[in-house]
Amino acid sequence: MKLPSKIKFADDKVKKAFEKLEEGKTEDTQLHEFLVRAFEDIEKNAFWGTRISKKLIPKEYKKKYEIDNLWKYNLPNA
Repeated sequence: MKLPSKIKFADDKVKKAFEKLEEGKTEDTQLHEFLVRAFEDIEKNAFWGTRISKKLIPKEYKKKYEIDNLWKYNLPNA
């Protein structure tokens, strides 16, 4: 099942760090491109990636971000 979604940063600090990657060194710009591709994939299908078992989700994530499900997306060269 495909479920379109919208990418949102949970923290402004993370968003600024992501935006800064675009203007960085070659490795930084490459990471920025990989992340943009990941965001596009996830926006097309929210279930892209590997599902993390609910019992493995850190409690601080559940509390801080109010989540009850988590997915992992593997980046190239990671």
